[in-house]
Amino acid sequence: MKLIPQHLRRKAEFESYQIFHKNIRALPKNPDGSFNVFADGFQDNDVDAFRHAFVSGVFVQEYGALAADIFGRLNEYFPGYGTSVPNPGPSMNMDLWNNAVGRNYGKRFKTRKALSRELLKALKNSELITDPGDPREHTGASFLGVAPAETVVVIQQERRGRNTLFFDFEQRCFLTVAEFLEKIRSGKYPRYTIRFRNGRAFPVARRDFNASNNLG
Repeated sequence: MKLIPQHLRRKAEFESYQIFHKNIRALPKNPDGSFNVFADGFQDNDVDAFRHAFVSGVFVQEYGALAADIFGRLNEYFPGYGTSVPNPGPSMNMDLWNNAVGRNYGKRFKTRKALSRELLKALKNSELITDPGDPREHTGASFLGVAPAETVVVIQQERRGRNTLFFDFEQRCFLTVAEFLEKIRSGKYPRYTIRFRNGRAFPVARRDFNASNNLG
């Protein structure tokens, strides 16, 4: 089973600091050798930019581009998924921009080593935004549209397009298609219903005009 998003994010963040520390410049550490992420120099700069891009690229490699986009936007509006305040405007623009760059590289490169190599080049070539005052604007989707407790996203699909693995933000757990179908039948997901195509059952969202809802 895949790591839940919060755990994958923490592991990828730590890996991004290791890469930056080794290849760009030394980062402050605690006495036990861990990175002191509460020290000055971890926000709204090149470290921040590389971290966002790398984590987003890793999420693409693990979950796919659509899920990575939703997880990235969710984290900007609900840091820690509901435990902190939203990111302010210029910093959010910077983060969303760098997330998008990371997703593009994540789609092109299938290993962490290749992803980190190319993102270090992207950082050097100023593809990433390293200052909230940068005039470049993120033009893709930004607003998530719903609270995380109302969101179930697709993590994995069959080649023919049937969704087979989901993530529930409220329960913070993965659901196989069989588990999701059973919970819909038992009434635990009133915002979702079941449709049949060629004799097979498909979980789908009820019509709610939510653009971020990717279950149909």
